[in-house]
Amino acid sequence: MITARWGGRRAQVTVVGETRAVTDSPADSAADFASSPTIFVLFGATGDLAARMVLPAFYMLAQKNLMPAEWRLIGNGRGDVAHTDFRKHVRDSLDEYGPEVDEATWEKFAGRLLFAGGGFDTDGPGSLLDVLAEVEDELDDTAEVNFVHYLAIPPTAFEETAKALKQHGLADHSRIVFEKPYGTSPEKFQHLDATVHEIWDEEQVFRIDHFLGKEATQNLHVLRFANQMFAGVWHHDHVAEVQIDVPETLDVANRAGFYDATGAMMDMVVTHLLQVAAEVAMEPPVSLDAQDLQDARESVIAAFRPLKPEEVVLGQFDGYRDIEGIADDSQTDTFCAVRLWVDTDRWRGVPFLLRTGKKLKVSEQQVSLLLKPVEGPLPAPEKAPAVTLSLAGSGSLAADFTLKKPGEGIKLAQVRQTLELDTIQDADPLPPYVALIYDVITGDRSLFTSSAGLEHAWRVVDPILQNRPALHPYAPGSMGPEAAGELAAPTGWLID
Repeated sequence: MITARWGGRRAQVTVVGETRAVTDSPADSAADFASSPTIFVLFGATGDLAARMVLPAFYMLAQKNLMPAEWRLIGNGRGDVAHTDFRKHVRDSLDEYGPEVDEATWEKFAGRLLFAGGGFDTDGPGSLLDVLAEVEDELDDTAEVNFVHYLAIPPTAFEETAKALKQHGLADHSRIVFEKPYGTSPEKFQHLDATVHEIWDEEQVFRIDHFLGKEATQNLHVLRFANQMFAGVWHHDHVAEVQIDVPETLDVANRAGFYDATGAMMDMVVTHLLQVAAEVAMEPPVSLDAQDLQDARESVIAAFRPLKPEEVVLGQFDGYRDIEGIADDSQTDTFCAVRLWVDTDRWRGVPFLLRTGKKLKVSEQQVSLLLKPVEGPLPAPEKAPAVTLSLAGSGSLAADFTLKKPGEGIKLAQVRQTLELDTIQDADPLPPYVALIYDVITGDRSLFTSSAGLEHAWRVVDPILQNRPALHPYAPGSMGPEAAGELAAPTGWLID
């Protein structure tokens, strides 16, 4: 029997039978949480997502002094990995994917990294409770200890891991972070959500969507609500079409098992692109506080019209089924384009075109509002003018202007002006995962998807899950199936 203190309460850890009995569970307080010692448990710590995104984000948070004053990061996985081996894995991840490593910062960071192997489920916690006992000996025994459980694991493991956290006494006074997709169908979403809410309050649940954490996505708020020149045109009277376009040159070789179980629609449209569409389409919130922002997003997603099969194009790139781990007859979509309608007074009649796919010609992430021509004495420009926010990197804002070409007579020229957001004076942009994990620490849920918002999103795509359109093949290096171009007629996609 090991007696340890977790989250400001006495807890008895029974090694035999791998169970723990906890005497009480204090309420989750944002102020107390950010200032108290915090133990981060990263499930899936040796996986591809953790290596590329999550571990570098934790290092950058430490580098910028944005972590709690006292913290530990425990990686969890099925393998039996020593603490020193895990630290080497983290360093290798940083060298390949992360920011430039400062050796003094690394030494302090590495000293707070541990690993608990042997898996973790309701049948047993592996070595996690033993490693937590090690950490307990190092922490101030007079302070509250908080947990942040980060699930960088396949969505099929979410429910079991959540139940195991409760069974082994690690759900009290904690926050839990879910990667996407949160469910793989409306029914599975509802079942998972009910299970999670039996363990945690909604305020403790963070469903991460790194597109909402992007600097440029956040700038949608400021661009629209702080600038009259944009606020005035954000309406069907002035906007002919909205395009949210995220083509990728990447394939799926490093995550074939995960991707084949989800596909482009569930991997990108349900989780990311519908949320970005909501950022564009929502009515002005009362404030930019977390609850007001979430309410505004949820309200407009509720007004998204369910998709029709004839307004959805699914594709699969040639050679996808040759990838190791992919079935010879896989029907997984690696490309998805949809025409979405928003049934609000502001956007009625304006098509929202969403597109994403793998192995395409270019990699871009952009939101564009195509404007209607001005009525007056001058001819309309050949190309519809657009206001475009690039979501890639630190983001950029571009706008098209029709101007008089300097010289004799009236000759018109269409000019695009671009502002790189990281060139703004004193700019210090945070990568999305850094910003979002910091928000988990501080309890700010304004950039996270809510349970209600995701339920509305699943309702939008459910007709396609029930009646999937035919799968179109497309050549790698193209911009996807020809049918997707027809979906965007007559304007066409801005990225071609």
